[in-house]
Amino acid sequence: MSRSLRIDVFFDFICPWCLIGKRQLERALAQLRASRPEVAVDLVWHGVQLLPHMPAQGEPFAEFYLNRLGSAEAVRMRQAQVQQAAAAAGLEIDLTRIARMPNTADAHRLLQRAEALAEPAQRDALLERLFAAYFQHGEDLGARATLLSIAESCGLERSAVADCLRGDGEPFVGLVNAAAGGVPHFILDRRQSVSGAQPAEVLLAAMLETLAYSAAQELSA
Repeated sequence: MSRSLRIDVFFDFICPWCLIGKRQLERALAQLRASRPEVAVDLVWHGVQLLPHMPAQGEPFAEFYLNRLGSAEAVRMRQAQVQQAAAAAGLEIDLTRIARMPNTADAHRLLQRAEALAEPAQRDALLERLFAAYFQHGEDLGARATLLSIAESCGLERSAVADCLRGDGEPFVGLVNAAAGGVPHFILDRRQSVSGAQPAEVLLAAMLETLAYSAAQELSA
């Protein structure tokens, strides 16, 4: 019997733990497909703008983190922690290339538009490209030209997305939910929540538990 599993993922592009969590989710889904091929997974991505009051033009990356963490040593330790976790997830993250902490409102609006216009595979490609632009290539996700170029590289027509790139710093308002406490955040079948960049094994266990619960509910109905 075929079964479905909906996974809502709440994230921001500037959060390295969200990209790490994405990789762990991909590993968990690969394991789920291997053990439960009858399960159809519906992934729904929700943008959460962590810094809604960031100026439209962003701020210098190094200055932002120095102000946030208080010292160069604290910044170094935090970045080392991120790099270590990324490497463990099979990711290459190059924080040295990031010049600006961007306002991500337009990046979220772009992905939201792609959700409405594009096929899931095209949306997934855009999501991956936006993450790579920031964490691997040091591109400015707050720049209209950068976002338009990325959209076009993923097969989206410039004319179809240009109007959602406002460039005015207006905060992105997504779905208000339990993820207000932090990202990444995963909700399975609108029932079970998993917070943080958890290992693939934790995510897989949550998926299997959710599927078992749904099966038990069907039997008792």
